[in-house]
Amino acid sequence: MHCSIVIRAYNEAEHIGRLLEGVRRQTVRDVEVVLVDSGSSDATVAIGLHYGAKIVHIKPEEFTFGRSLNLGLSTATHDLVVIASAHVYPVYPDWLERLLEPFKDPGVVLTYGKQRGDKATRFSEHQVFAHWFPDQTVPVQSQPFCNNANAAIRRKLWESHPYDENLTGLEDLAWAKWALDAGFQLAYIAEAEVIHIHNESPPGVFNRYRREAMAFKQLYPEAHFSLYDFTRMTTANIASDLWHAVSQRVLLRSFASIFWFRWMQFWGTYRGYRQKSLLTWQLRQTFYYPRGADINDTPQREVEPIRYND
Repeated sequence: MHCSIVIRAYNEAEHIGRLLEGVRRQTVRDVEVVLVDSGSSDATVAIGLHYGAKIVHIKPEEFTFGRSLNLGLSTATHDLVVIASAHVYPVYPDWLERLLEPFKDPGVVLTYGKQRGDKATRFSEHQVFAHWFPDQTVPVQSQPFCNNANAAIRRKLWESHPYDENLTGLEDLAWAKWALDAGFQLAYIAEAEVIHIHNESPPGVFNRYRREAMAFKQLYPEAHFSLYDFTRMTTANIASDLWHAVSQRVLLRSFASIFWFRWMQFWGTYRGYRQKSLLTWQLRQTFYYPRGADINDTPQREVEPIRYND
């Protein structure tokens, strides 16, 4: 079994080495790494070269998630292409093997795996991961949710339908929606687990959910998110997070972040639904170059996890 891995990166020197080391320790040995760099000023490119990655450059003013993926996929040479964020790393040495296994079925064109946070992840972000990425595999998924921080697709099918380069986010959802509408299959693989490091400030959380809401509105014009929805969703999620924080005995250290995270999440969503989706350079800089469930019950696998050298 072999594959290509496309990694999008911008100033990810702190994290990308761990991802590439995890790739090196996989049971799938024939792996081509394509690093799409959008103007990093740190050691990101040097680290990629150290691990033998092919380096592809994209100008910051030309960057969108879809455009960078299309550039990376056009460089990849294998038919099965894994897509990973530069700030994730695999938990187990069979990550790629599990993520690629469903492609034995010719009807499967996209898979995606579980994501979890690390010790520095905000409590509410842990709750989001647990909600979006359950502990049970779904071999045939009926709806288009997926996430390109930890996913894989068939390159030949991508050639007939590249990623949308005009969306401010959710290019993965748009592609999955097209694939399902065309009669293909998606699979969620819980065993293909990665740690996804998010350590965003409140403006960063607001920014992420705003651009995703803009993209969602573009994909589903009939969708609405009112002030009532903002109030209802913020209140309900804060209450749920507080309850789980109490049950896990982490309320004191999580109390403040629960409130600001959920507020920024849904305020960003509300504002995104009202933002025109014209992607100017100023908006692009804001989106892509910013300045600034019970997680304790996750089942343990019998596979020995990768031991990273910190």
